[in-house]
Amino acid sequence: MELKPSGSLKIDTFSMRVGDIEDVELERLHALSLSVGWPHRAEDWQFLRGSGQGFVALDEIGRVLGSAMWFGHGAGFATVGMVITSPRLQTLGAGQWLMKRVFEKVGGRDLRLNATRAARRLYLSLDFQPEKTVYQCQGIARAEAAGRPAETRGELRVLTDRDMAAAIALDAVAFGVKRTALFEKLFAHSVGYGLFRGGRLRAFALCRPFGRGHVLGPLVAENDTDAVAVARPHVAQHSGSFLRVDTHMESGEFAALLSHSGMPVYDTVLTMSLGKRLADFAASGPAMPKTYALASQTLG
Repeated sequence: MELKPSGSLKIDTFSMRVGDIEDVELERLHALSLSVGWPHRAEDWQFLRGSGQGFVALDEIGRVLGSAMWFGHGAGFATVGMVITSPRLQTLGAGQWLMKRVFEKVGGRDLRLNATRAARRLYLSLDFQPEKTVYQCQGIARAEAAGRPAETRGELRVLTDRDMAAAIALDAVAFGVKRTALFEKLFAHSVGYGLFRGGRLRAFALCRPFGRGHVLGPLVAENDTDAVAVARPHVAQHSGSFLRVDTHMESGEFAALLSHSGMPVYDTVLTMSLGKRLADFAASGPAMPKTYALASQTLG
């Protein structure tokens, strides 16, 4: 496959050029995501720009018509997200042009992304392989509908910066790579709850402002019971307001909690990879930590 990108692309009756996403006003990026119905606020774009790198596609008069970002974790892995083209350009090759620019910059890393239905054909054409469905669960949280909490085995408490290293280590086992820089930013923007046994962190859940309300994730736990234990305080805290969770869990106690708490499945996307698959999709024993909720569809 020819993956060498050009610096410009002739689209329809005009040309596009590439620009650095850092050089674009947040309001223009926000307008781009609104054009395709994505919920990202200007503040969400700012968080993502602080966590990764990216390109925008600009027309001859500087209008933003597309974007693509990547988020590196070490020398060998990155997630790809915020791949957006304006509705006018979605069938005219702009997405592939932007992705080729990303390939040029990621330096041969293994890649993972979460593909909407509309984008799956694009990623298949670029040799990404399907892995697993992500269930986008969202709605007005209802703590009273979640039922009485089961007795928690261990100490449940609010996380502090002193717990960050333990959360990074637990996430690294579940996700497959260490995401230190991302977690430093997540801790700065999130409220977190952790479940401790014998002084050791066994599960955690972070929750931060996003889109129409808040997003719960990442959430890492060894089993459904622990996942529910660290999710419930966030559901209670945001009862009556909009809450979103992106999860690979289709069934079980954790999935039931989301449904019963006012967050049914709203949509699905498909996790796809290029290169090596990571740990959280590999076979693991019951005592191994798992990613119950993503940080976001963009970040994984």
